[in-house]
Amino acid sequence: MNTQDDITCRDLTETTITAEVLRNVLPSLQPQEGSPANTFTESEFQKLQAAMPNLTLRPPDTQTEDDAKLLNICESWEPPERPSLLEGQTTTLNWYGAPRFNNPDILVTQKFRQRVRSGEFTGPTNGVCPGMLQCNLVVLPQGTFAFDFLLFCQRNPQACPLLEVCDIGSAIPTLLATTADLRTDCPKYAVYRNGKLHEERIDVTDIWPKNSVAFLIGCSFSYDGALQKAGIPLRSAEQGKNVPMYRTNLPCRPAGRMKGNIVVSMKPIPALQISKHVEITSQFRHTHGGPLCIGRPDIIGIDLNNPPDWGDHVNVLPDEVPVFHACGVTPQSVLMDSQVPFAITHAAGHMFVTDRRADLSD
Repeated sequence: MNTQDDITCRDLTETTITAEVLRNVLPSLQPQEGSPANTFTESEFQKLQAAMPNLTLRPPDTQTEDDAKLLNICESWEPPERPSLLEGQTTTLNWYGAPRFNNPDILVTQKFRQRVRSGEFTGPTNGVCPGMLQCNLVVLPQGTFAFDFLLFCQRNPQACPLLEVCDIGSAIPTLLATTADLRTDCPKYAVYRNGKLHEERIDVTDIWPKNSVAFLIGCSFSYDGALQKAGIPLRSAEQGKNVPMYRTNLPCRPAGRMKGNIVVSMKPIPALQISKHVEITSQFRHTHGGPLCIGRPDIIGIDLNNPPDWGDHVNVLPDEVPVFHACGVTPQSVLMDSQVPFAITHAAGHMFVTDRRADLSD
């Protein structure tokens, strides 16, 4: 992600969810006269919980500095003590802070998809929206090939970890991003006809099949944020390049007419960080999981002196080891090997960014 992208995402996270926005959403739940700004009484707090179960509301004493920064909540406020009706006793009026959205990162991904949909962003998505789940896309007309591909994913979960199948004819992934449109929200698409790449384009609305079946498959870009947090470099993202991807000599398990070999992506990883890399990536089985091969590309039929089959070439430095992960471009290779009459996919490296966290913890 470039500097401008980072600023856009940061500004969005810090300023979008303000008290004013919350008051517009909840006009009937204004604070009592004289109450501190951006707070609610206990009865209002209970109404909010009932009316908006998708929000997390917490008393001010449990809020963090990040919460206050995100929601523009006033600084810590001590509730006043008011005289009780019973002489000699006091009671404390409890105030509750403005609600905190369960997943504010959704605002970042939605903003990013708006940029994609408008044609402003058309590049590869490695390093984009770190910490959020990214997916490969395959779209087939309903029928034998769609069923065979579903079976193919079940038989090859490391290469094709299937996360969602949309309803017939639908371009809305209801599990992963309800506001998205799969016809416009990938930065670039590849269109295949009779087993060959026919064209690449940034919008497939006019050729989307009426009887479409859209498959979303986990992508290894999803754990880029976890690798960055651990201090493991991402060479391709640092250089503004797409990741290099290679066909291997490792066959997938066939399913009906679907057959072909696994495609892998390559990351150069410092030798002293290999164990940490394996530990982190192995936790993301839904996005290809741990490495398929470490340090011996010749074993899987790859010569790093040759250009990659997809993506951009990156150098492996003397203190680094090439690490290969199963890749979501495997379906594209299989579609060509299987001579599928028509298919739409994401262009290699140009993923669909979802509203879910990379570890599916939300």
